[in-house]
Amino acid sequence: MTIPTQAFGSTGHQSSRLIFGAAALGGMSQERADLTIERVREAGLNHFDTAASYGESELRLAPFLSEHRRDVFLATKTDKRSGDDARRQLEHSLERLGVDQVDLIQLHNLTHEQQWQRAFADDGAVAALAKARDEGLVRFIGVTGHGTYCPEMHIRSLNEFAFDSVLVPYSYVMNQNPQYAADVHSLIELCNERGVAIQTIKAIARRRWRDDEEAKRFSWYLPITEQAVMARMVRYVLSVPGLFLNTTSDARLLETVFEIVRDGITAPDEQALARDVEEQAMEPLFVRDVSDDVMPLSGKPA
Repeated sequence: MTIPTQAFGSTGHQSSRLIFGAAALGGMSQERADLTIERVREAGLNHFDTAASYGESELRLAPFLSEHRRDVFLATKTDKRSGDDARRQLEHSLERLGVDQVDLIQLHNLTHEQQWQRAFADDGAVAALAKARDEGLVRFIGVTGHGTYCPEMHIRSLNEFAFDSVLVPYSYVMNQNPQYAADVHSLIELCNERGVAIQTIKAIARRRWRDDEEAKRFSWYLPITEQAVMARMVRYVLSVPGLFLNTTSDARLLETVFEIVRDGITAPDEQALARDVEEQAMEPLFVRDVSDDVMPLSGKPA
């Protein structure tokens, strides 16, 4: 079997259900990055997601894009909130990527109240990116986020501006929090109604690293590495119609994820998922007002 595709919201692009998380390239040599990109292409992924803040990722993509720009849907992100800063960062990303246009520019982790207000101001990043779209520098505009306040902030953003895509944490472990599960499914319902693409992250996160762990870290969380467990967690996400899954920044796990998705994406058994959580000692990456990296809507520190 091949990696399945589906419409990426209302963009007109038939995107692979797996999106290549090009943060994996951020610390690689160009030689290793080239090999990784080739394997991603061979697996059938046609949507690459990077960001200005992902180390050297944009630069590592540039040689590939110089020959294969039309072969992929190309997304990057800006973490700037003022219009001038977002425009400058977008132009710098275009230069680093070696392209005249990206398919999708995303407001990176727009979940803090004060940053949200700044981005939506008249001279903020949202207006600047809309202008860049009008000028042909980008085709579509999205918004991403982390933390437990992310779904409700995305709903707020969608009610303020017609974003083309969202990106949100979505995993079996996170969805064991009833409030989070309700919020994220409200977001999914709204996106489906409006034809907004839904990208997900953190499906194979086991827990946060502990201070005394000395293993090499290729992502900021400890990933699941046992294939059978990983398969259930990946299929938990992709068995939901309309969802896309961005691959982990730990490139050592890419081949396993490719194999899992090629083998099918039927929904896993809930009892097996619950056993996995217990046996693997999984923990949610984000706990409201404890390990969130955001501020709640009241503006008080979380």
